[in-house]
Amino acid sequence: MKRMPPVVRPGDTIGIAAPASPVERKPLDRGVRMLSDWGFTLRVPETLFASEGYVAGPDDIRAQSLTALFLDPSVKAIVCARGGYGSQRVLPLLDFDKIREHPKPVVGFSDITALLCALSEKCGWVTFHGPMVTTLASSDAESQRALHTALVSGVPPAIRPPAGVGLRPGVGSGPLIGGNLAILCHLLATPYEPLWEGRILFIEDRGEPLYRIDRMLTHLKLAGCLDRLSGLVVGQFEGVKAQREVWEVVMSIVRGTGYPVAAGFPVGHGAANHTLALGMRAVLDAAVPSLVFEPPDERGES
Repeated sequence: MKRMPPVVRPGDTIGIAAPASPVERKPLDRGVRMLSDWGFTLRVPETLFASEGYVAGPDDIRAQSLTALFLDPSVKAIVCARGGYGSQRVLPLLDFDKIREHPKPVVGFSDITALLCALSEKCGWVTFHGPMVTTLASSDAESQRALHTALVSGVPPAIRPPAGVGLRPGVGSGPLIGGNLAILCHLLATPYEPLWEGRILFIEDRGEPLYRIDRMLTHLKLAGCLDRLSGLVVGQFEGVKAQREVWEVVMSIVRGTGYPVAAGFPVGHGAANHTLALGMRAVLDAAVPSLVFEPPDERGES
């Protein structure tokens, strides 16, 4: 069972991390204002706006800045600034033995999937797949409320998408894993790969043509990752002509399995990006469809 991080309270400090691509100031400022309006104090590291090609500064500097936020007792949560690319390059430079002793909520999506999975596997934490600082202000109101609820209560609201579709009915339960499909594929055979058996898997992506989505799902199937799940949740795949095309590919790949599959969940790279608790036990009812979180009784202390 994964360890629940402490909740964040008004007046607490949230650190902003940039483990991936360079950060643009304008969207960051809008997100900072919203977090400030929620009553939080923001810690902006000096290195946040560093740039080295397509990453936000040298790998060692990004790792040091991230580690400093984890080890700083005054920082009660970490929200990543943006995704892009680069989080995987930081992972071998992080001292997870030290970080493990300082549990705190960590939020991000897209490329940050790599960091969320690593913290889950190496530290045993629940992490949050949700809006980042540069996407928060452009997220819809429900997604903003979901992130706020996750931070202050530790548990995201249940998701019952009006446009959700049950692709295979049934009820499944287990810890939630997942995130960006491409990143999940690139974590295979690394020390940061999630455990798959008995889990509910969530997937989303952006800018991937249908044949590449097929290839990535086939990769997971051939690796045995899709054989013994408890359920599968399909989020948004931005850039495809129709979401239903993705659903058809998904169902062709998981043919022969028996777990519930639901699609149309408002999670991904669009304005609708509801927060999910990775590592927390959840119940998927594909007939509704709905995803409801069941937090453990114990919570970590910072």
